[in-house]
Amino acid sequence: MAGLAGRTGGVRPGGLPLDALLRLRGVHRLRHRARRGLGDASCGREPGHRSGSAAAGARARAAAGDPPAGRCVVRVRLRWSKQGKIRFCGHRDAARIWERAVRRAGLPVAYSQGFSPRPRISFGLALATGQESVAEYLDVDLRASGEELYDWAAGMPERLSAVLPDGMTVHDACPLRPGAVSLQEAVTSCTWEFALTKTDTALAAAWVEQVRSADSLPLQRERKGRTTTSDVRSAVGDLHILDASDRSVLVAELGTKPRAVRPAEFLHLIAPPLAAGCVRRLHQWITRDGERYEPLAPEAGALAPGGDVLAAASIDAVPAAQQEVCA
Repeated sequence: MAGLAGRTGGVRPGGLPLDALLRLRGVHRLRHRARRGLGDASCGREPGHRSGSAAAGARARAAAGDPPAGRCVVRVRLRWSKQGKIRFCGHRDAARIWERAVRRAGLPVAYSQGFSPRPRISFGLALATGQESVAEYLDVDLRASGEELYDWAAGMPERLSAVLPDGMTVHDACPLRPGAVSLQEAVTSCTWEFALTKTDTALAAAWVEQVRSADSLPLQRERKGRTTTSDVRSAVGDLHILDASDRSVLVAELGTKPRAVRPAEFLHLIAPPLAAGCVRRLHQWITRDGERYEPLAPEAGALAPGGDVLAAASIDAVPAAQQEVCA
């Protein structure tokens, strides 16, 4: 071995460097394991072996999301708005903004497991680029005890609004019961506001009446080169016109199940299509047993301070549909 490395006098002065030789020797010792399986342990350290002490491993697991003793992982639901120039920020960019915001705010957020831990944040229905909203929702998993939870929830709007960019503001925060249905599954309809352009009030009112009186509203969609036609009449709810001083405003409730009707698709349901300068989401609704309510209502699983007792349950008790992490 020393001779191959060029360490003996006069023999092979241009031998292999010692570090390269050791690497080759390590690969050679793994040759039988590659051909015959991994039945026996290899000699020396292998890729994937953990480094450091047991205490360091415990700290790493705690950072990845295991709650410390006396604490549990609890989901908190936020209502926030997105207005102004920030509306041109897409959904994925907004997700990265939120990951930075929860870190800068110093929240005890839980993290996912794996090689690349991420904050456990679950978003609701995506907002299209260029649209505003005063009723956006997201769920954040916090590692906190029952006594600390309501204090954290009460301070989250101010903490997060201070580190979010202009136009993104958090208005409310409320803990959820363990097992509450996720936003993606629960929300059944949204209320939209359209600031109409190039259309007077009379023409807009006539368009609304045509939509109301229509027995069917066929909508063509193209996906992966295939065009499908579906009737979305049941997904179009209440419609009314607000006569503003300088423009007409159309307010419409559009369903999200089984497939959401996009605002741009709604404006082209009947010819001639309407044109809207600003589109804003006003509400998101959850319908159950004929009643509708917003995602922060007690019926949606929100816990009021001093009301229901928070169950000391970990995130493992939450349905798998709620364990979504925006990557």
